[in-house]
Amino acid sequence: MQKVLVTGGCGYIGSHTIVDLIDNGFEVVSVDNLLNSSEKALVGVKAITGIDVKNYAVDLCDYEKTAQIFKENNFAGIIHFAARKAVGESCEDPLGYYDNNLSSLVNVLKCAVEYKVENFIFSSSCSVYGNAKDLPVTEDTAFEEAESPYARTKQIGEKIISDYCKFKGDLNSILLRYFNPAGAHESNLLGESPINRALNLVPVITETAIGKRESMMVYGDDYDTRDGSCIRDYIHVMDIANAHTKALQYLLENNNESNCEVYNLGIGAGVSVLEAINAFEKVSNQKLNYKIDGRRDGDVVSIYANNHKATNRLGWTPKRNIEDIMGTAWAWEQKRSKLADKTV
Repeated sequence: MQKVLVTGGCGYIGSHTIVDLIDNGFEVVSVDNLLNSSEKALVGVKAITGIDVKNYAVDLCDYEKTAQIFKENNFAGIIHFAARKAVGESCEDPLGYYDNNLSSLVNVLKCAVEYKVENFIFSSSCSVYGNAKDLPVTEDTAFEEAESPYARTKQIGEKIISDYCKFKGDLNSILLRYFNPAGAHESNLLGESPINRALNLVPVITETAIGKRESMMVYGDDYDTRDGSCIRDYIHVMDIANAHTKALQYLLENNNESNCEVYNLGIGAGVSVLEAINAFEKVSNQKLNYKIDGRRDGDVVSIYANNHKATNRLGWTPKRNIEDIMGTAWAWEQKRSKLADKTV
């Protein structure tokens, strides 16, 4: 059984990816400093898989503590999720984002090289494209200006990895640019549970519907889109998780054509904020209380993927749509709210 390090393993996408890795026969070790997550996510992982996953509560910006994890384990690959990821927060704290997201990446790469871990999967983002001139974006679409410091850290992070791979031959990497992960595991045992206030659209929708928020804001209804609200490509978190497993298997089987490859992960169609709200209302039979507000700093107008490369090369195909996303997210929100009520 091959052992994989998942950084940010107690986070939303990381924990769901751990489930998919275990389902596909991998042994997993997590490292997560629990800044915006909880080891309760690994309780959900165990409930689904029956496996206890060890988490190192380590800040990856600390090189010595990071190296100790590698000394204690023999990893076949690394999947690097760990990063601060809120667009608005990054505009308020640019230096904090650069320090955390880039320092942690460099430290993990140094350890990968020193301890001869040859396979590296990087959690990138569609935000690297900025306000793309042509849609859908392909992996060859040129980067426009980053709309936030968060997005810039992903652009720079990709460049750090590609530069290393270009000039050194001891690392195989895949950069996964995913779009807007949402939804929850179909078991209702695992979903999005941020420690800090939720900022992503889908948990904001479900928290509003359950009564944790009086209302929610739609930031802008005057964009050049079909209904005036921003357009995104929403992809189910378990489809995203499976793409990471397939990318790792692809590298382990030596199927890569170069030592640094890039793949878009999205459904391949855009959904506006207002359309996402309508989809939620349809599957939940709940009327959502929302208000229209002004545009928000850092938001891209419209972005969605061409995912043909991932489908053709990795053998990955998304299986779930926006209604599946909303249905699983709503079921998870209802379950976690009931559990919270019991502990009060």
